[in-house]
Amino acid sequence: MFRLAVPVVMAELGWMTMGLVDTLMVGRIGPEAIGAVGIGSSLFMGVCIFAMGLLLGLDTLVSHAFGAGRVDECHRWLAYGVTLSLVLSIPVTLIVLALSSALGRWGLDPTVLQLTQPYLNALAWSIPPLLLYASFRRYLQGMGVVRPVMIALVLANLLNAFVNWLLIFGRMGAPAMGVRGSAWATVGARVVMAAVLLAVIIYRERSIVLARLPWPHRNGSPLSLARDSHSRGIELAPMRRLLTLGLPAASQVTLEVGVFAAATALAGRLAPAALAAHQIAINFAALTFMVPLGIASAGAVRVGHAIGRVDYQGAARAGWTAILFGVAFMSCAAAAFLLIPRVLIGAFTNDPAVLSIGVSLLFVGAIFQLFDGVQGVSTGVLRGLGDTRTPMLWNLAGHWFIGLPLGYTLCFVAGFGVIGLWWGLSAGLMICAIALLTAWSRRAAAFGQP
Repeated sequence: MFRLAVPVVMAELGWMTMGLVDTLMVGRIGPEAIGAVGIGSSLFMGVCIFAMGLLLGLDTLVSHAFGAGRVDECHRWLAYGVTLSLVLSIPVTLIVLALSSALGRWGLDPTVLQLTQPYLNALAWSIPPLLLYASFRRYLQGMGVVRPVMIALVLANLLNAFVNWLLIFGRMGAPAMGVRGSAWATVGARVVMAAVLLAVIIYRERSIVLARLPWPHRNGSPLSLARDSHSRGIELAPMRRLLTLGLPAASQVTLEVGVFAAATALAGRLAPAALAAHQIAINFAALTFMVPLGIASAGAVRVGHAIGRVDYQGAARAGWTAILFGVAFMSCAAAAFLLIPRVLIGAFTNDPAVLSIGVSLLFVGAIFQLFDGVQGVSTGVLRGLGDTRTPMLWNLAGHWFIGLPLGYTLCFVAGFGVIGLWWGLSAGLMICAIALLTAWSRRAAAFGQP
């Protein structure tokens, strides 16, 4: 578990580091720029995360096939994943552009609005490579090949930081594009992510690629057999199976990310200092969550491999190990939020108002860290079993029926401001964590594992 989890966790941290670097670098422009990047990124991911979530079914399907020794089936699931990624790119791009056009009716601060729309319009160009990256990653991860995913994120982060420096501030003769330059840096980084994983897959599958080239070969040769095994086109039944698993997973992750995007949009109705503090603090909470998210992916793969080889007690052990790792890390993260909040917020801004609000938000964040880790890892290990419906239902109930309405009431009705918004979100996370841990415990007990 540990060998698989570390590269996946590093990849998730690399994913979040990209957003932190964007926020850190545009922070030199002012609180309005931080708010614009926060709102733009949240809305973008609130839409794209659903499309990426549809591909989460590959975790279950590829890992089960690989655990059972059916590698050819893994190849076919990759083809379905790539097809789905390409099909989804067009409607997702149109939705993002439509959201950008509608921002003027959201009641945002005028200065923030003026920066957010160009940022979101540029970011829309990253959707096709982002979805292809998601399908490539799920395929490799499902077979336990995780180091290339980490390497792709490292290279993308280096490129993102350099192009940010060039385009935000106009270095080395480049135009000074401000917030919009940060978006174009992200587009380039996501192209690199997809390209690196595609290159790895082509290299690993080079014998199959060679087998499909139209040169003469004898009937019954290995080349002929490889070609025959990959000659089938896209069929509806396997695509339906992918979507049956992917749709609840996509709904779950969209509900979870969407509630924080909605909270960021609500924070946009507050003063720029409150919005900036919210964005900085939510970046830290999201950064720490990347570790249990990576552990969840590793747990899904290990549980899936065990199910594929019909080792149910091994599946239970893998799931409990993943949950233990997640709890241990998030306990450390909560301690950091409590002990050095001013140092963390101060890394992004010297504005006294932003510092004061941000420190208070990290206190709330420390309270929900443990619950956030439990619900994240439990979602992953349940996905390894093929259960994507239970996390979806509890995210809907916890976040949208309780957490967000409570946060809105505390923020705007009770007058607690952005702090009240965060307390509401915390309540939703606690409910999800308790419910999903209970669901996993029951499944593990059924496998004969305490």
